[in-house]
Amino acid sequence: MKSKLLLFSAIFAVFSLFNVGCTPQSQNTSTSSPDNFLETKECFDCDLTGKDFAGVDLSGAKLNGSNLSGANLVGVNLSGALLDSVNLSGANLTDANLTTAALANADLTGANLSNADLTQAFLRNADLTGANLSQATFKEADLNAATVEESQLKGANFQGAIMPEGVVK
Repeated sequence: MKSKLLLFSAIFAVFSLFNVGCTPQSQNTSTSSPDNFLETKECFDCDLTGKDFAGVDLSGAKLNGSNLSGANLVGVNLSGALLDSVNLSGANLTDANLTTAALANADLTGANLSNADLTQAFLRNADLTGANLSQATFKEADLNAATVEESQLKGANFQGAIMPEGVVK
């Protein structure tokens, strides 16, 4: 009887070790929420439509799949941010820092990116149709397969950038 109790205890202990840290998906306590976004800088698939983040330091933020259409992002620091598949249509990104930001498949239609710094940004398949790119810097940015139609380009710097057709300018 004592050996069966020891065997049961050993099996239970091993089972407990493998089950540590496993929680059902319904009990997942993710920090990805618009409510604490400014603290965590993380909000996947969030609705931040029209929000005012002017001048805020959001460097390294993780916002993949979120909706920031019409947001006020004047002077915001989004350097190194993950913004893949983000909706930034109609957003104001004047003077924004987007250096090394990941913006693959981002919707930037009608966005104001005047005087923004997108040095080494990753904009593959991004849609910049009708965007204001005046005086923006795209040095060494990857715009492969991006759409840049009907955009204002006066004074924009594309030195070393990979353009929509895969051509380096």
